[in-house]
Amino acid sequence: MNAPSGDTSPISPTWISRSVRGRYGGYRLAPGYRMPPLMLTDDEAVAVLLGLLTSRSTTAAHAADSATAKLRRVLPQRLTARLDALMNTAEFTTDPRPAVAVETAVLLTIAEATREHRPVAIGYTDRNGQRSARTVHPYGLVAHSGRWYLTGLDSNSADLRQFRLDRITEVTILSETFAPPIEFEPTTHLLSALATAPYQHEASIRVQGNLTQVRPLLPATIATVHEISTPPDTAPWVRVLIRAEQLDWIPPVLAGLDRPFIIEHPDALNDAVRALGRRLTAAATSDPKPTVVGVGGPSRRGSDHIR
Repeated sequence: MNAPSGDTSPISPTWISRSVRGRYGGYRLAPGYRMPPLMLTDDEAVAVLLGLLTSRSTTAAHAADSATAKLRRVLPQRLTARLDALMNTAEFTTDPRPAVAVETAVLLTIAEATREHRPVAIGYTDRNGQRSARTVHPYGLVAHSGRWYLTGLDSNSADLRQFRLDRITEVTILSETFAPPIEFEPTTHLLSALATAPYQHEASIRVQGNLTQVRPLLPATIATVHEISTPPDTAPWVRVLIRAEQLDWIPPVLAGLDRPFIIEHPDALNDAVRALGRRLTAAATSDPKPTVVGVGGPSRRGSDHIR
């Protein structure tokens, strides 16, 4: 055991008593002393690394990079190589913190295959509970809205597809290699695919403004924005297409645009917008404690939450 940094004097009983703890041996450093080597499991190392990677977009990148380098130096070579694969292949959208649990072995194995351009054989369970065995050419890993996604060429359909990693039950790296598409952008493809996936409702809304003005107001995962022809010397309009399982969240989004809009279809969306307008009108009352009707009946609340 070494004395504090910079102290060349012999280790004194006082220093030992301040540092050694535990009924059955071992030690704990007092504040201000050097940290012993890290002992992390694979799951713990991935958790720490993901925190550092995601913090690069929200904190000082230099500090995150420095901490990442220190972490790599104290980890076993076996784990360092796999974490390097994850660092080189993972991408993050604006909501970078994955919330759905993914097996560490699945994440690291797919990251390794993505970096080395090798196919993977996976067992996959879709949203309907149907299980299948597939071979995928992994093009990229993306963390988005609390989930990890694998984008790659699916051998079963010969199409470019997205797979949720929490639905992958097993994965094996195959021996052959492949050439990924040139300049392929996994994040861009994923966001576009999520925005155009089939849903129960397809809404079409005309919004006053041009593409530059309207597109930043709508997340790419929920809407696509298209130019439409307008008569000369008139204000420009665009067409917004939204796919959704439910319509109740769309009216607040449209209200937040703060721009004139016209709902083309479905009629149910018009009804939902009118219902929101009635709730907002009722909320704009002189009563400082308005009555809010919830699932359990009328109640008094300090603030209203529109759902």
